[in-house]
Amino acid sequence: MQWLYCDFHIHTTWSDGSCSIDEVVDLYGDAGFDVIAITDHVLDTESITRYGRPVSELQVMDSSQFSEYQAALWQGARRAWERYGMLLVPGVELTNNTGRYHILALDIKEYISPDLSVEEIIEAIRRQHGISVACHPYIRNHSGENPSAHLWQNHERLAAMFDAWEVANRDDLFNVVGLKKFNYIANSDFHEQRHLLSWKTLLRCEKNVESVKSAIRTNDQVSLFLYRGGKIRQ
Repeated sequence: MQWLYCDFHIHTTWSDGSCSIDEVVDLYGDAGFDVIAITDHVLDTESITRYGRPVSELQVMDSSQFSEYQAALWQGARRAWERYGMLLVPGVELTNNTGRYHILALDIKEYISPDLSVEEIIEAIRRQHGISVACHPYIRNHSGENPSAHLWQNHERLAAMFDAWEVANRDDLFNVVGLKKFNYIANSDFHEQRHLLSWKTLLRCEKNVESVKSAIRTNDQVSLFLYRGGKIRQ
């Protein structure tokens, strides 16, 4: 086994990111990362209705685009592995702004609606043998907001349901998550190139998707590090 450099929260031009899938792959591959997950936004119906604009203008996906998105991710995964020996795990960020919860769903194959309750979303991810992650569950210094306020307000009930919680997001450290000793990972919440310089996850496991998922779930050999540029591996 080896320590793998990972980032499990990345957005592309499929939602509100500024980089394409290929650009993300090249950026992380050139830096020497081992594992990334691309997790573009899927937005709840009530929020879309409230904004009164097409999904394309809101820079999110809907169910009709999910199959095409998955195909693009698998194509990117092939390129990432062949060119850089880097794993790309397909995912989404299920974004319920009405209910105030954002949930990463990693390695899912079928569409999951963000209109579902937190418990229903977690169960739907589990049925697909995916990984559920509570996104930025506390107030973020860079925005002064907590779009996942519902998750923290109910953390005692939800704690063990999630496979992991974000203990760090971009430049923010959520000490409250660490103090609770929840399973944790650290991610960039990447939207543009400068966000590469941010908190990341180290996992000690084999470099394959099932081993990575198991390492997140068991959370035995996991650490976080602050990436500040340069080549990780020569």
